[in-house]
Amino acid sequence: QVQVVESGGGLVQAGESLTLSCTVTPKPGANFDDYALGWFRQVSGKEREGVACVNWSGGNTYYPHSDKARFTISRDNVKNSVALQIRRLKPEDTAMYYCAATPTYKFDYCSASFFDYWGQGILVNVSS
Repeated sequence: QVQVVESGGGLVQAGESLTLSCTVTPKPGANFDDYALGWFRQVSGKEREGVACVNWSGGNTYYPHSDKARFTISRDNVKNSVALQIRRLKPEDTAMYYCAATPTYKFDYCSASFFDYWGQGILVNVSS
């Protein structure tokens, strides 16, 4: 089974930057670069929304969020990790953030429906 573990959340002040990290352990026999990766977020009572995704090599990134200029996703295929940097944090960024992985052949768009493996989520709380 693929294991996905997020870290780096917490309470931050508006205007600051924050980097979330995620480590992904592939299933036996698979490699880390067999997976596309993504970051999603969810506020209670709302649908999970895509924030940023990256393809297997890191060469292609996808930012479906309307405020895309504040987000940067990057992956390290040596360390089996993916990071999400969020700049100029706003109170409306407060949410549970989820890291997710999916086999490359299944990845079509930065939407939760394309992702098979999920972390438990990490809370980011932005104070004004």
